[in-house]
This record gives sequence, C-alpha cells and structure tokens, in this order.
Amino acid sequence: MIVLGSTGSIGVNTLNIARRFNIDIEVLAAGENIELLNSQIEEFSPKIVVIKNKEDIDKVKHKNVLFSKEGILKALNLSKSNLVVNALVGFFGLTPTIEAIRLNKRVALANKESLVVAGFLLDTSKIVPIDSEHFGLWYLLQNKEIEKMIITASGGALRDMPLEKLSTISPKEALNHPNWKMGKKITIDSATMANKLFEILEARWLFGEGEYDALIETKSIIHALINFKDGSTTAHIANVDMKLPIAYAILNEVKERIIEHIDLVKVGSLEFREIDKRRYPIWEIKDEILRNPKMGVVINAANEVAVDKFLKEEIKFCDIAKITLKAYEKFSDITLRDIKDIFQIDKEVRRFCR
Repeated sequence: MIVLGSTGSIGVNTLNIARRFNIDIEVLAAGENIELLNSQIEEFSPKIVVIKNKEDIDKVKHKNVLFSKEGILKALNLSKSNLVVNALVGFFGLTPTIEAIRLNKRVALANKESLVVAGFLLDTSKIVPIDSEHFGLWYLLQNKEIEKMIITASGGALRDMPLEKLSTISPKEALNHPNWKMGKKITIDSATMANKLFEILEARWLFGEGEYDALIETKSIIHALINFKDGSTTAHIANVDMKLPIAYAILNEVKERIIEHIDLVKVGSLEFREIDKRRYPIWEIKDEILRNPKMGVVINAANEVAVDKFLKEEIKFCDIAKITLKAYEKFSDITLRDIKDIFQIDKEVRRFCR
C-alpha cells in the first residue's frame, strides 16, 4: 500500500488499520514532521519514502528518500502496490490522484480537492471515498429509488456566535471547533461551510447527477442520510472515527468491529439545523455549483487564498466568503477541457484573489 500524507490524521489512522491487518506499506509520503515519519519508517519498513523538502533528506532514517511532488509521482511509478491512500492537503493532491489513476491503481481518496477541481476528468470507478460523509452515502446506497442524498455538517466553531460578531472574529476563535481538533485549513472551512460545499461537489462526482443537500447535526454522529422516493429516509450513524471508512477503502469487506457502536441512550437527543445563508454566505451558490460542477476549481483556489489571508490576519473572517463569491462571479464563464486548463484557471483565480 502507498500512503500519501502519512503523518496527518488520515495517514496515522490508515497505518493503524495497516498494523491491525498486517498490510505491507511500500511507500510513505509525508511533509515536515520528520520525527513521526521516522517512527513510521522504523515500524513499517517502506521501500520508498518521500518528503516535502530536499534539505530534510539527511534527517530521514531511510536509504531511498525522494522529495517534492515530483518525488511522489516517481514513487507511484516505481511502486508495485495497487492501492494508494491520498491524504494530501489541498490542490497539491490533485496530480498524484491523476497519476495513480493513470497507472490503474485504486485510490482511497481523502484529498477532496481532487474531485472538487477535476472531478470531470477522473475515473471515479477507481476511487473509494474516505471522507466519513461520502462513506456514509456509499454505505447507505442500496437497490432503491433514491430521491436525495444528504450529508451533515457540524456547523463549525462559530455556529452559535451572534451574527453581528462574525466580522470581528479572530483566527484563534475560528479554529476552536466544538466537536474535534483538525488542521487549520479544514477547521476554517468548517466555520465558513466551504468544506461542506466541497463535499457536496465530491458527492456529485462520486455518485453522479442527482439532488444533494446538507444540514447541520451538532453532535456529528449522523454522517449521511438518503431520502428514498417511497418517503423513507435512512441515516448512517457512527462514532467520529476515521478508521471505519479507511478500513472499508483498504479491505473492501469488513467482517469485524472496527469502532464501538453509538450508545444512543447516552447521546440522549439530536439537534438538526438548516444551513443559514446569513451565517454561511458561501452556501448561496450550492445549487449553482451542482449545476456547473466544473466551477469547483474556482471556488477551491479562491477559498485557499482567502483562508490563508485570514489566518495571517490580513482580512476579516467574513471576507473569506466575499472573496470566494467574488471570484466565482468573475470566472463564471470559464471553459475547462483538460488538466492544463485547470492549472491555468487555478493560477488566474489565485492571482485575482491576492
């Protein structure tokens, strides 16, 4: 197995599953956490290791170390493993996804940006989703007439903040997620609802055209729901633990308990909320983006620039959505034919937003 992003939370959980089921690790790719990477190397003995920076090679306790995106692509070509777990962050993860599919490898995908910006170019038959929301949808799909697929949102760090205070929110406040700790980028995306917009787009590419929506479930134990045409609704309920979707992505079939069942008595009650466009302005384009999903490259690039600016305290929290929506309007008439177009539009959008 190839693990891209081995020192992040998805990568660590992937290796937990590999340890449990004695799965060989051929390639480990990580960023700058060399200390954790070295401990992973010692335990799993990969044939190839890839890191972000060339200057860190001497710190890595391995004889075969590559670096940068080019190193990842070389490792994919050298490897014999048929399964790639792509847990890389951001637009950077797109090219490895494309290359893995070109090499006819199966991709267990946690890099949502790959589908957001280039879903129309990817053979999704070779992709297995790792995101808990899309795993939930996949898990619930059965031989029935489906009316709507619904994923859930936590509402983010600011879901209970008075609307009038949102413009003065600091990065520290926006990073204080109510349910769990994640990386800075995805935590801010959770607070703006950009993350859920991306996941709606992911679902569109993974499961085809149809009706998709999201709602807030504050305890984050319901990950997805499906409305059937007969009037029934089925939900996927599970503890927040990425090992379950990772196990299915890696093993295809799971015959033993991976996580503990939800104790609904202890849960007591659930709270559902509509996604309020006053609190989450980016949700205004949800229906439009589903009708024109190739626009994902625009909102991804604009959002990445805006979040970076906010974390550097160059803009206010409310400006993140404003910048993204402004770029969406500016580039509304783009034409995408191939991967070159995607990279070109990505550069133009970033230049415009900066």
